[in-house]
Amino acid sequence: MSFVVVKLKHLIFAALIIASLSFVAAGAMRTVSVFRVNGREVPIYSVGERGDKIAITFDCAWNDEDIDSILDTLDAYSCRATFFVVGTWAQKYPDALRKIAERGHEVGNHSYNHADYTKMSEKEITEDLDKCDAVIESVTGTKPYLMRAPSGGYNDTVVRAAENSGKAYIQWSVDAIDYGGASSQQIYDRSVKNTSSGDIILLHNGTENTARTLPKILEALECQYEFATVSELIYHENYIIDNTGKQFPK
Repeated sequence: MSFVVVKLKHLIFAALIIASLSFVAAGAMRTVSVFRVNGREVPIYSVGERGDKIAITFDCAWNDEDIDSILDTLDAYSCRATFFVVGTWAQKYPDALRKIAERGHEVGNHSYNHADYTKMSEKEITEDLDKCDAVIESVTGTKPYLMRAPSGGYNDTVVRAAENSGKAYIQWSVDAIDYGGASSQQIYDRSVKNTSSGDIILLHNGTENTARTLPKILEALECQYEFATVSELIYHENYIIDNTGKQFPK
């Protein structure tokens, strides 16, 4: 009888150990989008060890005049991109947003009205992200998982708000600087010559030359790289981020 009691105690102890280990493992596998490096929270700028994959992204905050052209070009090159959308833009151009989603592209949160998040509290940022989410979800039926702060401006408060909202904070590693009168050649050079595997490229809709330069950009890039959405490119668990914002598997 005493043997049974002892064995039962051992079984209970073993079960507790297994439960504890499972809890720790679950914590280790928790999806996070930022890491503290040298005392500062760092989001994802690019991705390492992903073969030849790259991600094309667009920030949508201005007009919708070139959306059809951009989408047609993406289709022609079998490129699924990620569009970071401002909430007020989504409200003003719901048909454009609907087309983006229906044609298989990923939609991310780019704030409700492009306010400076670095001057806002965590509560204010969270409320703003939620407001943008609601607009996007009302049009596409899907709540965004990715976010990008207005102008890429962030501090520890911004990235904590993103993380606590359950979002992956995405920056970029290649900036086409395709606004402010940038020429087609300048946009092409910045997009193509600076790109390597694992990069996230930043473009904008509503500019003078982005849509007309996009076919040339994709033609050059498809020779070397595989196009992916940001969610397809990044690691969602068991990863680390270095001081440059590059994400690696753990």
